[in-house]
Amino acid sequence: MRIVPASATILDELDRQSMAQRIELCGRLCYKSEDKISATSTESFIRRVIGHGHNSVLEMAALTLRVHCETEAIIDQFLASHLKYLQIDRPEKKVKILLISGTVRAFREMYQSWSNVKLVKAIIAMLVVRHPLLFLDLGGKRGFLPQTGVEVEKLSLANVDALPTALLIKHRHLAVRFITNRAVTHELVRHRPCSFLQESQRYCRYSQNKFGNEVTFIRPLFFTEHSDEYCLWQQAMLEAEKTYLQLLRTSSPQAARTVLPNSCKTEIIVYTNLLAWLHIFRMRTTQAAEPSMREVMIPLLHAMQSRFPAIFSGLQGELGDN
Repeated sequence: MRIVPASATILDELDRQSMAQRIELCGRLCYKSEDKISATSTESFIRRVIGHGHNSVLEMAALTLRVHCETEAIIDQFLASHLKYLQIDRPEKKVKILLISGTVRAFREMYQSWSNVKLVKAIIAMLVVRHPLLFLDLGGKRGFLPQTGVEVEKLSLANVDALPTALLIKHRHLAVRFITNRAVTHELVRHRPCSFLQESQRYCRYSQNKFGNEVTFIRPLFFTEHSDEYCLWQQAMLEAEKTYLQLLRTSSPQAARTVLPNSCKTEIIVYTNLLAWLHIFRMRTTQAAEPSMREVMIPLLHAMQSRFPAIFSGLQGELGDN
């Protein structure tokens, strides 16, 4: 048995990778197969994800577009469509420019539902050129034709970070990896709109060497180490681990996991825009929030405040008494 502390880490390195690479890195978290990442593994991984319809993995990369339209009719047709999971802004009402952000999944599903809309066709035609691995399969035999009257530009991260605060908060996405217990992740996944990928007890077999042939648990902050309560908790975890490992001799991981408790360590990546993070912090850093949640959220809030002070500086986060 292994006991580790909870933590939260902003995944800045993802922003320095291609969208396909970040999708692979995040997707492999579910199976803890990061060791299989190589210089040639990304393409086959992405093709499998798309082929199997594992669309949630495609939510781990977002992009922002600036779209120039010649006529109001093009914009009106686009805005009249029932577009889901996209952030759309018109910075200046009298200028025919839209700012559009969304994940790879959101743009793919936009095209699958509204392929007859001129602006949609123009967006995907550009994305196919820039990111063929992620979008080329959508065309089928029809392919993609450039659209007149529309100019689509993909913004760099530096361009997004330079947006005014009112737009930055909606169009800047940020990923955070939490190492925490299962009770905390049960609460995290209730937040919308966010994207999540989590270590899967259904597929991870903790009797394998890469897991140390043991189950890992998160240190409980409720009990002082070596106290009577802590010793009771530790004994319960040992018994759970023993039963789990015994079940694995004759059962699958998805069957054996039924004896594992909330204290089990898990990893989850939460990916969303800064507006959603602001709401999460407002809900999860107050004295009313669950103490184990505050344990990871308050240090994370402080890290966010140093990166984006104009957005997060007004929030107070103090650990205090649990």
